[in-house]
Amino acid sequence: MLDDGININGIETSVKRTDALTGDDLEKVHRLFSLSYRQANHSYLEKSILKLRYMALAKMGDELVGFAVADTVKTRLPRLPDPQVVLLAGISCIASEYRRLGLFRGLETLAANASGLLTPETRYLTCGRMAHPASFRVINRSPSVIPKHGVPLSDWHQEIGLRVAELYGVNLDPETFVVIGDGSPIGYPVIEIQVEEREWLPFEPVNRDRGDSLLGITWTPDAPEGW
Repeated sequence: MLDDGININGIETSVKRTDALTGDDLEKVHRLFSLSYRQANHSYLEKSILKLRYMALAKMGDELVGFAVADTVKTRLPRLPDPQVVLLAGISCIASEYRRLGLFRGLETLAANASGLLTPETRYLTCGRMAHPASFRVINRSPSVIPKHGVPLSDWHQEIGLRVAELYGVNLDPETFVVIGDGSPIGYPVIEIQVEEREWLPFEPVNRDRGDSLLGITWTPDAPEGW
């Protein structure tokens, strides 16, 4: 089980199944999404809520200051003999005044833990769709992360990527790990982020104006033999 690490005075957190969100919950989630992104694509957000089972919410009083969508499932993956635990991270938004406090990571962890499948002994595959290098930093430190700029994807990597895309319900180019968008941007973060030029390199084939993102995956605590 992951530690959510949330310790912010006044913040109250909860986790709900996405199919149990109230109309008031959804209104506040969409409002925060609009505040967090220019050209916020609410259709993309709605699809994420429908596909992934859990949403972690952070409130300060009655104000929603953060949310994160995620799911964890146990499923068959190519070339592995037993079912594997797969963490499917979804979209997260944090109100501007509460950023850089660990809330983003904490809410993702709460939503991922909600299925009860993650334990300290569990090897699991963490997956996320990222439109910006700053989002990729969390898993990019892992030695088993793919894609890596300049490192060819193996047949096994591509097979796993296509299976993960199936779980998300998206279209993936297995040669680049680009998740093909629907023709409209997901949105552009309303935040100034310092990103080094090398961090953009894996995102070269990503067309953000089309709504593309990059699928990143990594194993915790270590990868299966041959990865």
